[in-house]
Amino acid sequence: MARPRTIERSSLILSLLAVGVGIAAGYGAGAFRALIGLFHNLAFAGQFSFAYDANQHTAASPWGPWIIAVPMIGALIVTWLVKTFAPEAKGHGVPEVIDAIYYKGGIIRPVVAATKAVASSISIATGGAVGREGPIIQIGSALGSTVGQLALLREWQRNTLIASGAAAGITATFNAPLGGVLFAIEIILPETSGRTLIPVLLSTGSAAFVGQSLFGTNPSFNIPALGNDGLVLNSPQLLVTYVIFGVLLGLAAWLFTRSIYWFEEGFEKLPVNDYVRHVAGMGIVGVMMYLFMIYGGHYYVEGVGYATIQNILEDVLTNPWLLLLLFGAKLLSTSLTLGSGASGGVFSPALYLGATLGGAFAVAMQHVAPGFHLDVATMAVLGMAGVVAGSTGAALTALVIIFEMTRDYHVIIPMVIIVSIAYGVRQFLMADTIYTFKLTRRNHPVPGSLETNLFMLRKASDFYDPRVVRVGSTRGMAEVRRRFRRFGRQHPNVLVLDAEQNIQAIFSSRRHYRLKGRGGIGIRSWVDEHMETDYIVVGAEDMIFDIVGRLRAANCEVALVTADGNMTHPREVQGVLTLSDVARSSRLARQMERRRKPRPTLKPNRGDKTQSAPRAEPVAEDDA
Repeated sequence: MARPRTIERSSLILSLLAVGVGIAAGYGAGAFRALIGLFHNLAFAGQFSFAYDANQHTAASPWGPWIIAVPMIGALIVTWLVKTFAPEAKGHGVPEVIDAIYYKGGIIRPVVAATKAVASSISIATGGAVGREGPIIQIGSALGSTVGQLALLREWQRNTLIASGAAAGITATFNAPLGGVLFAIEIILPETSGRTLIPVLLSTGSAAFVGQSLFGTNPSFNIPALGNDGLVLNSPQLLVTYVIFGVLLGLAAWLFTRSIYWFEEGFEKLPVNDYVRHVAGMGIVGVMMYLFMIYGGHYYVEGVGYATIQNILEDVLTNPWLLLLLFGAKLLSTSLTLGSGASGGVFSPALYLGATLGGAFAVAMQHVAPGFHLDVATMAVLGMAGVVAGSTGAALTALVIIFEMTRDYHVIIPMVIIVSIAYGVRQFLMADTIYTFKLTRRNHPVPGSLETNLFMLRKASDFYDPRVVRVGSTRGMAEVRRRFRRFGRQHPNVLVLDAEQNIQAIFSSRRHYRLKGRGGIGIRSWVDEHMETDYIVVGAEDMIFDIVGRLRAANCEVALVTADGNMTHPREVQGVLTLSDVARSSRLARQMERRRKPRPTLKPNRGDKTQSAPRAEPVAEDDA
């Protein structure tokens, strides 16, 4: 199938398109909230109305105990929508956006935006314990990708519009433009430069204008004045307290991340179809909702949970045992909702978990160390930042969004400490975030960081492996084993030569091959299983940037290094350089090396300086 023609649009056109994406995402956030309100009022009250304030608790439904069936009915509809129109709409959305950037060339199908909007609004409105931020991020990203495809943009420009849509969604939802920009930088953008940041900034500003015109200028939560006495680090004991709290939040972030995928794996193992899985999971959530209404007066775990967070921030909820119960209940309900197949985000549940844990910790500290003056609202705010940063990996985003919510500078210093520790604890326990873990399980790893590739300007002589031995193919396995014993565990690069002293095969030291123990095995079967027959010849002074380009063009992984880039005899080979050597030098994820599929064994074209595989697939267009 031929690839569509793409065009390198000017910076002005890209910026104008980003503004359009920001405006569309802002109104998309408004439409998404309206859908949630409509479906919620229909499901819980049987009323046709778009009016819905997520910061207020839902009134007791006239359905009584039949409210348990509402999440189950919603599960049937959501499963049908996802299976019929867009499987990408299942889950919390952001991993699919990242996957589209790194593995699909920035292509997100237009139907994803519509399906995600309807499916997620039904999941949230009927009681699913998920958030609305992840869906609006995916909706905005889908809008950006669609615009990029219609405008025939190059891949990097499509990715920029995807990030612009994601940032616009965050901005419109939280009224936090700086947080939206940082989210795009930390999570979405594969390239951070002037040409990508300017469109993201313009999109964010446009979305902020639309969002404030629709929702007002207030942030998502009405946070009262924080107790500044507890925010001033005036004693070592208070610093230790914050460190302990950061460790607890890091553990909570790890548990939150793991729990969702534990439940997902558990539901996938059930010998039933997707409809039964999701209905069963939401049936349990419905029971939890009903029990909380009977014994606690509110549904508590349903929907985005903003009303419960607002109660904690206003010191309405201060019972530590109830707060810990709500923490466990929200963790369970969110895991059941997403694990069984819902469509919704994880940002709001992370805020909920942080607020409940922070409130409980504050009440406990009021009894243990009343002199610290740690109030519930302060610790809830810090808890929200810690769990969000730890679970999502977006530490700067969490810091800035919470600051934009509180507008209290005093909260910054303790928040920096707590967020850093929570992030470090989660990273110590597991490398993946709640966004990347899903991709790792799919064998789609993504870089953990963006770095300046200065190593690409270095020379081959700085990287190549000089351990080279030459073995004639007629000597067989005994000679090869003898050479290997000389080097012990440090396997050399083996050049297998034929009778005319032509290189028949290469076995690089980086290759994880296993020698057969049977003495009767012949060199041919061994070569067929482990050999690299395609290679290029490079000079010791050649730059890594040029070598990688030549390896890509030749569709091979091995470069033989000589003094001047010419080779008339194998004795001239000074060392071997592989793509694995380059990857290790750049600290790229080792999983990416394991992802390489073995190429078919092919005879090299003798006498040619560049030995490329005849059946090489065409190299994709380089959009960088």
